[in-house]
Formats: sequence, C-alpha cells, structure tokens
Amino acid sequence: MSADRINLHATAITVDEIGILFVGPSGSGKSSLAFAFLTEARYAGQSSALIADDQIFVSQQQDGTIIAERPASIAGLLELRGSGIVRLDSIEKATLHYAVMVLAPNDTHERLPPENEMYALPCGGRLPVTRIPLQCHNPLARFRTLVSNSLYA
Repeated sequence: MSADRINLHATAITVDEIGILFVGPSGSGKSSLAFAFLTEARYAGQSSALIADDQIFVSQQQDGTIIAERPASIAGLLELRGSGIVRLDSIEKATLHYAVMVLAPNDTHERLPPENEMYALPCGGRLPVTRIPLQCHNPLARFRTLVSNSLYA
C-alpha cells in the first residue's frame, strides 16, 4: 500500500459524506453526471460538495482507505462542456467509497454489468463500480438504489 498521490483524469464529489469518483474516457460526461448528482442532492437537502473536476489526486492510505484531493489551482471549478465553467462549493479532500462509470448514449456496454465490478486505482486499491447512463433521469437516486441493493451497502 502506498501513500503516493497519483494524478487521475476523473471527477470526484461527496454526497452525505460518501465519496464518489466519476471515471470514463475524455468527453464521456463525467463532469455533467457529477454536476447532476450535486444538483439533485442539493434539491433533496443533502450535503454535497465538489472535490475536483477533470484532475484529482488519489492515494491509498496504510489502512486501505482511498483519499481524493483537489489540485489548488482548480478548487471549486467544474466544466460543463459546451456551457462553460461553473463555481461550486468544494472541499479539499475526502475518502472515496465508490466509482461511477459514465455510460454515454452510444455506449455499447453489455446489458448487465459484471457482478461485484471493481475499479482498480493506479495508486493501488479498488472501488466498487456502479454504471450510470449520462442521460439518466434522477441519476443520484439510481446510484443510491443500485448501491443499497448491492453487496457493497
């Protein structure tokens, strides 16, 4: 296990102190889906904050915990492709609990994901993966339902 920080092309947020890492290829909609989670959480009265968008430092602690930290230069900034950059409430770092794989509308992934799918981090460690389509209505609600019905809950 390493405490080395690795720069990862991803977006990370917290919702009710649950750290969520959004992963996928460039242009897949990571920022848009994270923004949808944050917006939905706010409307529901839940605490939520951006850790970082586009670049995130991740490290695995001695106890196996995965920590996400924001680069200071992009604190509180999130790019909504085609719309511009927005400023959001943000926190410097948080523990990550889950990875969300963004599924673009033309994505050809299998109909059902593999059971107990995990995302391997380059810093070591793994996070349970939940797949969410970019065009999903109420994506945070879908995430919570899928997580609560899984072995990770």
